Amino acid sequence: MDQSIQFDPDLIRRYDTAGPRYTSYPTAVEFRQRFTDADYRACAMATNSETPARPLSLYFHLPFCDTVCFYCACNKVVTKNRSRAAPYLAHLFREIEMQAALFDRSRPVDQLHWGGGTPTFISHDEMRALMQKTARHFTLRDDDSGEYSIEIDPREVSVETIDLLRGLGFNRLSMGVQDFDPAVQQAVNRIQTEAETWAVMNSARASGFRSVSVDLIYGLPFQSVASFTRTLDKVIAAGPDRLSVFNYAHMPELFKPQRRIIAADLPSPAEKLAILQVVIERLTQAGYVYIGMDHFAKPDDELAVAQRSGTLYRNFQGYSTHSGCDLVAMGVTSIGKVGDTYSQNLKTLDEYYAAIDADRLPVWRGIQLDTDDRLRREVITQLICQFGLDITSIARRYGIDFADYFAVELAGLAAMRQDGLIALDEHNIRVLPAGRLLIRNICMVFDRYLRDKTEQRFSKVI
Repeated sequence: MDQSIQFDPDLIRRYDTAGPRYTSYPTAVEFRQRFTDADYRACAMATNSETPARPLSLYFHLPFCDTVCFYCACNKVVTKNRSRAAPYLAHLFREIEMQAALFDRSRPVDQLHWGGGTPTFISHDEMRALMQKTARHFTLRDDDSGEYSIEIDPREVSVETIDLLRGLGFNRLSMGVQDFDPAVQQAVNRIQTEAETWAVMNSARASGFRSVSVDLIYGLPFQSVASFTRTLDKVIAAGPDRLSVFNYAHMPELFKPQRRIIAADLPSPAEKLAILQVVIERLTQAGYVYIGMDHFAKPDDELAVAQRSGTLYRNFQGYSTHSGCDLVAMGVTSIGKVGDTYSQNLKTLDEYYAAIDADRLPVWRGIQLDTDDRLRREVITQLICQFGLDITSIARRYGIDFADYFAVELAGLAAMRQDGLIALDEHNIRVLPAGRLLIRNICMVFDRYLRDKTEQRFSKVI
């Protein structure tokens, strides 16, 4: 598979609109509160009778942060009171019990992820207790074959923390860096030294973590091509297995912490685009492969291998190598995928605690996919993961005449074909190197819900 990428600034400017990130289809804005905990329970139990039953993926949301990063759009609870973790974990443990009761113990956990917030906000004893509770109620892999990952804030951990996490079974970690420039760090309220950052990476490697990923953000206050290149070169020299280079979306009307960022301090659209170009040039020259969206990986990394073999998948944690799992999400505001449903937990601690105290699963909203949803999800997943679509296979699997069913969509792709974003014939759609940065735009053509919307609440694609 050709995994090259072409940066075309004129095309990017023309197609730089707002759109979903497609960690699910339908996207979360389509979830409805009429989907209840009873609907979720029925669907979860039904998945046990499938042959073969799918393995499980577990996601735990740990929402607490010691300090707020002004750019952050995540659901979090900012507090310096570490004792607030105890009542949260007590309720999370009860949710683990209720969720586990719905799934056969014969279904192994192939994937596990702690996200946040800052998962390492909790103490070492609380980390042990959470993993022990999980192991008592779900069948965890004990041979290190699972994909067990955690998000790390280098300011929050020690060498002992890294050793503990490896001993608990984690074998992959991602850590936030964003930018090493002091002016940028001050502007976004994230002061983080290079020394503490690389200490975490070195500890992870010494402890036997199989993959280390670094997160960067471009478009933050006071960033320039020159300043971000300095950060990028330092990261490349450290050689992480993967990088996520996110586009900062300034949406202060939706995310209160962003109101503390002064819009006049943000780089211009032209400078931001130039930063992205340097990112692509530097990373590809260093041997990294563009996976899609914001992600780069070394050629021998599991993500790059999975993309070449056609097994790459995308879920709420980003790109993944485990497509055949039911995703059981636990904790406040977490989103899961079980059977042909998506569901999201309640968003505030008070609501979450009240539901658990009433012995109810804390389901807030969700959606049951219909046949058209499943078809379009498959199309979008193939495009965003494999940069291509096997039209003949899709048509056969879903019993459709692709050209007839997607007549409107194929007409919508005509301009993209003309612009060199895709190659299209009756058997395949191929996303060309010039179209890969704009994969969200290509996927949006097949989004039936998006077509009917008059108001957009998504970030820009670039």
